[in-house]
Amino acid sequence: MTRIRPLATAALMAATFGTISAAHADESLLGRVKSAEVLPKGAYDLTLGTTWRQGKDRGSYDGVDVKAELEYGLTNRFQLGFAVYGRSVRNRGLLVDGYLPQEGTFGPKLAAIEVDSKYNFLSPAKDDFGLSLYSALSYGWMDQHSGQDKNTLSLEMKLLGQKYFMEGQMIWMGGIGFEGTYADRAYIPGLPEGFDWPIDPETELEITVNTGLSYRFAPSWYIGAEIEYQTEFETEVGQERWSVFAGPSIHYGGEKFWMTATWLPQLDGGGERYPGQTSGLHLIEKTKNEFMFKIGMNF
Repeated sequence: MTRIRPLATAALMAATFGTISAAHADESLLGRVKSAEVLPKGAYDLTLGTTWRQGKDRGSYDGVDVKAELEYGLTNRFQLGFAVYGRSVRNRGLLVDGYLPQEGTFGPKLAAIEVDSKYNFLSPAKDDFGLSLYSALSYGWMDQHSGQDKNTLSLEMKLLGQKYFMEGQMIWMGGIGFEGTYADRAYIPGLPEGFDWPIDPETELEITVNTGLSYRFAPSWYIGAEIEYQTEFETEVGQERWSVFAGPSIHYGGEKFWMTATWLPQLDGGGERYPGQTSGLHLIEKTKNEFMFKIGMNF
């Protein structure tokens, strides 16, 4: 009887964390922070996500990004993904040298394609702490901020960590990433005399650090909070911007279907600013708020 009890306890723990791993395999429990989990071998995941970037210090600004991604578990540790992006930008009442050259509505239209991968070194369910390397190569032809034509080639590398607490009821996730981009803007005829719109190719380096917690408060339902710091360096200006976003998420995870809704307001920011800006945020490339909604289906 003494020997059976430890074996039963170990079997129960294995079954519990096996269920956790299957339930959260690459689900977006939070809006921005990625998990270290990967899909099991032979499994597919289709994700549809929308991000609404809203509000500057002046005028009226709305940017909408739509992402559709299909991921496949090549092995139990390695998954591949392919994504397409759609985008639209509406800008009224704000022109900024070098960043926002025109008012109007641009899109919606197809804006970028991406291939990505995630390799899992340590499983958060089996090894007590999860660790994965995420990488993505993308090519785009529409500027995310202005809606203008802009060819970009980007390589992103991100180290992801994850840990379960309270037998999986609370989940911590965090990441640090670097993204290098080669960008080439198209010439825009008819701009006001003296307006700055550089068309020489440039390089950009973006650094992102984020972390968050997700807590299961009811069967299949999670509430979470996350915070993200991001900064970017460019060829001509050095450190061009930095910003801090933080906010809540709510997540539902079923056996074959999941969804996540997130609100991330900008709490602080700095770097390049436009004339007349009164807010202490970075509002040239970023906005006051980001709203995200994702749905996923597992096959």
